[in-house]
Amino acid sequence: MNVRLRQDAIVRSLRRKGTLTIADLAAEVGASRRTVLRDISSLRDEGFVIRSEPGPGGGLQLDPQSVQTTARLSVAEIFALLVSVASVRAAGSLPFSDLADAGLAKIEKALPVDKVRDLRRFMDCLYIGKLSPEVDISNVGEMSPLLLPTFETAFLQRLYLSFQYCDAKGAVTSRVVEPQAMLILPPLWYLVAWDPARNDFRHFRMDRISQPEYLQDKKFQRRHIVFEDGVSPIRDNPKVSR
Repeated sequence: MNVRLRQDAIVRSLRRKGTLTIADLAAEVGASRRTVLRDISSLRDEGFVIRSEPGPGGGLQLDPQSVQTTARLSVAEIFALLVSVASVRAAGSLPFSDLADAGLAKIEKALPVDKVRDLRRFMDCLYIGKLSPEVDISNVGEMSPLLLPTFETAFLQRLYLSFQYCDAKGAVTSRVVEPQAMLILPPLWYLVAWDPARNDFRHFRMDRISQPEYLQDKKFQRRHIVFEDGVSPIRDNPKVSR
């Protein structure tokens, strides 16, 4: 569990259960006492009032009035919201789309400048189109929750990605690639990457990717990708590229 997910889990637990000990929180989030104490300190620095009650029966308590009213969302989380709306719209089944767009716009306006800049750079890597009716979608699986947070760092810092990939026949291989774009062809999502081992671009279904990791200090350059007709950058859609 990454730092943000763990800290969010700590806040949720304190809100729901009222009082918890460090040991209780450590067990709930699967971390050490030292890590939880460090997370508590970080949350206090962000404005959460977390009180310590000493003695038997004591523990940590969160003042519900201290919970921030501004969006405490990562770039990857906001990106996920934006592309989810865009992909459902592309499939032609998004009711209340104007309300969804208005809500996303408010979230984006609450972001600091550096996060807005990263979000727009992340969005520049996203393309959308329509899936051919000939493609078999009977075996679509779930995507790993680690994908977008890992992709965020890899795309923004232009770092190589390593992962395990299971092909249509069930064979699993280890891949190390240059992530160049993400392509949504609802209901399928693809990572478009340059594969140095094959000296060519490859499309990897994201529901078949597992154990994604970015390789620190191993950088690459952006490459020009030629997509098929009907695929366009998501930034060309004014509804999702403010």
